[in-house]
Amino acid sequence: MTDAHITVLLAEAVTHLVHKPDGVYVDGTFGRGGHSRAILAALNPAGRLIGIDRDPSAVAVGQAWTDPRFTMVHSTFSNIAAIMAQLGITSVDGILLDVGVSSPQLDDGARGFSFNKDAALDMRMDNSNGHTAADVVSKASEKELTQILREYGEEPQAARIAAAIVSARTIAPVQTTGQLAAIIDQTVKYKKHGFHPATLTFQALRIHINQELQELDAALAQAQSSLQAGGRLAVISFHSLEDRRVKQAFRPEPVSIALRHLPRNEAVHPWKELTRIKPSDAQCKANPRARSAVLRVAVKQDGKREGNA
Repeated sequence: MTDAHITVLLAEAVTHLVHKPDGVYVDGTFGRGGHSRAILAALNPAGRLIGIDRDPSAVAVGQAWTDPRFTMVHSTFSNIAAIMAQLGITSVDGILLDVGVSSPQLDDGARGFSFNKDAALDMRMDNSNGHTAADVVSKASEKELTQILREYGEEPQAARIAAAIVSARTIAPVQTTGQLAAIIDQTVKYKKHGFHPATLTFQALRIHINQELQELDAALAQAQSSLQAGGRLAVISFHSLEDRRVKQAFRPEPVSIALRHLPRNEAVHPWKELTRIKPSDAQCKANPRARSAVLRVAVKQDGKREGNA
């Protein structure tokens, strides 16, 4: 069981996540098992780990593991609550989410996540079902494409790129990563060194196809109900759209005037953020993809305000 890639923020995530060696933990994004392997190493024989992944190739790796403390589930992390119910688990001690596309998915050109290799324009994390990026590029209106690129890619040239895609598909179907990248390259130019003009468009289509932000929102809500008091949620994100959601979920909201009549021992904000960690310079040098990573860890509160009742 060896890593096919360098796992981002491995030691930091596991150190802050595993606070009970005999506890029950969830790795909501198993990938190739880098974090899961380290979590199991931190658990004693009574501990238990549930691995979840939507990618069939990742699931196949996990299903080959023989550790009796480990269970692999093919699903999305937005189904954490249902998965725990099916397994007869009432609450867990920690949940880890490593959000976004994995290195094995990016490195497998045939999956269609990258413009560095010409392949079918797929981008599905679960490539066993659902619409592909080619479906969206072929069928979405110019207005819809513009909205996707603006919302999920924060692409400043969204309208121009959407118009160019619609124009190009009237001549020939846009079905490969190379075709799409060429259309964008001919449409917009960026001065930033090393920044391919198709980067934000590919990000936007991938997030849209896999409903990544909706999945994250659902997982954050279900983590709250699945964790026991004192349990920990660790989330690794790779761009501002993800990290913003995690930050907002963990941030206590001001108590409104309408709620100030409630006793001080009433339920409060469920999370207390413990730490925010960025990769070290050495980690970024060893793995350039780690540069944008952010780890946030929060503990689930017990629902009571500290101090007087």
